[in-house]
Amino acid sequence: MRLGVLLAAVVVMTGCASGMPLGGRMLGSHSRYSPMTPPAAPRAPLTVVATPAPSPAPRKQVRPSPPPARREDVLTAARGLVGSSKVKLAGRSWPDDCTGFIEGVYARAGVSLRGAGVTGDNGVTAIYRYARSHGRVYTRGQPKPGDLVFFRETYDRNRDGRRNDGLTHVGLVDGIEDDGTVVVIHRVKRGVVRYRMNLAKPGLQRDPRTGEVLNDMLRVPGAGKAPVLTGQLFAAFGSVLPEPRPTAVARR
Repeated sequence: MRLGVLLAAVVVMTGCASGMPLGGRMLGSHSRYSPMTPPAAPRAPLTVVATPAPSPAPRKQVRPSPPPARREDVLTAARGLVGSSKVKLAGRSWPDDCTGFIEGVYARAGVSLRGAGVTGDNGVTAIYRYARSHGRVYTRGQPKPGDLVFFRETYDRNRDGRRNDGLTHVGLVDGIEDDGTVVVIHRVKRGVVRYRMNLAKPGLQRDPRTGEVLNDMLRVPGAGKAPVLTGQLFAAFGSVLPEPRPTAVARR
């Protein structure tokens, strides 16, 4: 009896029915991996360690939006160029023509007039398209200082001797005089100058009573022909700058 019990104990310690050495296998596995089933896991209270939240991904740097365009900036730049033969602002040179002048002074307010032209447009027509798509183009009513003013047929662009050239010149409204005459700053052949334009009397160069200029000559006349004036070649005004806020009137 004692001998049978002793033999059974030896079988349990040496292996399973397959003959695999139990003790040696378990000892070696403890050095690599020690799984714990739920019944064998300790039941002591677990200490919860707060895991720090992952650092947020760095945000992309967003460039601040440009300041709103101001009419004062455009007008200051334009008035500062009157009398100059070159269009140079803040160290940058622009083409010495009517469109270069307009693009330069509008750039001082952060406004680019490019991007609206189509194939075949000249610079004036491209600016006109920009004004139509980003603001408004109008022919009636009083313009505001800083608005654009477009002219047509100021010269024979395609040199065919006909009046079929469309928009050929652009300027900037500087102000409006008491009699309605619009003062325009623009770049002509001799430089940046001021011209006058009176749409109520487009064919009249001077006021017969005072002698004041109402419309300057904008197209050189041909032989035996009368000068062609600003009022006669006017096409439209254009506004792409924010409208000035109305002044609030306090009520009593």
